[in-house]
Amino acid sequence: MVHDVIATCPVCSDELTITRLHCRSCGTALEGEFGVGRFGRLDRDQLHLLESFLRSRGNLKEMERELGISYPTVRSRVDALVRALGLSDDAPTDEFEGEEDEGALEPAADVAAERRTILEQLARKEIGADEAATRLRDLGSAR
Repeated sequence: MVHDVIATCPVCSDELTITRLHCRSCGTALEGEFGVGRFGRLDRDQLHLLESFLRSRGNLKEMERELGISYPTVRSRVDALVRALGLSDDAPTDEFEGEEDEGALEPAADVAAERRTILEQLARKEIGADEAATRLRDLGSAR
């Protein structure tokens, strides 16, 4: 039975590495230190969001309907996903290519939505208290 690879240590929350790869077909084995890659570090909720993003072809309004969450929350989660993938230059994303500016957020609403997302992740135990505090502190200093 094949299981999904986890990328975070359940003991200390540091990044795990893969040390052995094995081919079931020919028996070849590779040993070394391998990373899980950019997408392997995403948690289940982030992968679900990415799948929704791809299904909707980047249309946040459609994601809002599919996921049953508000537009500001969708935007905030997509922004957090972009940061988690290391694709952000830390500049806030205003809109995606091809999407109208309809429903664009004021910076304060963006911050409030991000704060709400962080607190929701903390409540679901997806992130620890230290990470939540750091992200909330960073969010406050980004103003």
